[in-house]
Amino acid sequence: MEEVQDRHELRTGGMEAKEPACSQEPPLPPPPPSPPSPPSPAAPESPALSSQEQPSEAHARQLLLEEWGTPSRRSLELPPGLTWKLLFLRRPLYRNLLRSPNPEGINIYEPAPPTGPTQQPLETLGNFHGWFIRTEKLQHNRSWTVKHQCVDLLAEGLWEELLDDEQPDITVMDWYEDSRLDVCVYELHVWLLAADRRTVIAQHHVAPRTSARGPPGRWIQVSHVFRQYGPGVRFVHFLHKTKNRTEPGGLRRTRVTDSSVSVQFRE
Repeated sequence: MEEVQDRHELRTGGMEAKEPACSQEPPLPPPPPSPPSPPSPAAPESPALSSQEQPSEAHARQLLLEEWGTPSRRSLELPPGLTWKLLFLRRPLYRNLLRSPNPEGINIYEPAPPTGPTQQPLETLGNFHGWFIRTEKLQHNRSWTVKHQCVDLLAEGLWEELLDDEQPDITVMDWYEDSRLDVCVYELHVWLLAADRRTVIAQHHVAPRTSARGPPGRWIQVSHVFRQYGPGVRFVHFLHKTKNRTEPGGLRRTRVTDSSVSVQFRE
């Protein structure tokens, strides 16, 4: 599944898929920095529960199966060392596994707040914890802001048998601003990687071109679902690029928000 959809079209019920416009061969995933390799994002801390509030093993299993809405998964077996109570606390399925998915606190249900060029570093404009950030210089006063992070699926609470045998859907989603700074102001690159963090099992790349329809500043959604990707996936490397333009007052940026990577059972 691949989808490019803008905020206005979501409101009106319409949907138009834009054809990917990648101008070059699919890139390879960035190598993990060394030394040291970046720590994998930790799962959000679960609220502490008193012994009275903690469900029993049987009750935790029942609650999760009801939450997942998957009667066919009632025969799902957990590996040694993983309990339903721990799974209930970690909840690795059906939640966003990225850290700081909305660094600037921007609401996609409203037009992107107006902003002029700035000379402030991006890291000072929000909470970018968990993201690795770099800049790629281009011609004609343009540049890319590149942000990426690598999700360790096992560290998030998933397990090998589930990933290899069930191969649940892995959904990536992002929203970028229709900044009109160039014909193409956004790219998304995602790799499903093996345990060595270098072997690519599946990948997705998209560089949509804006249609120049509607008011500037609207939010455009990009999404993709990895299905039947094969055994061995242990990491999801998520990378997006947003276009900037250098002006006399500083850098005018294309903003992005509500990035997500989630894992869910196939319907």
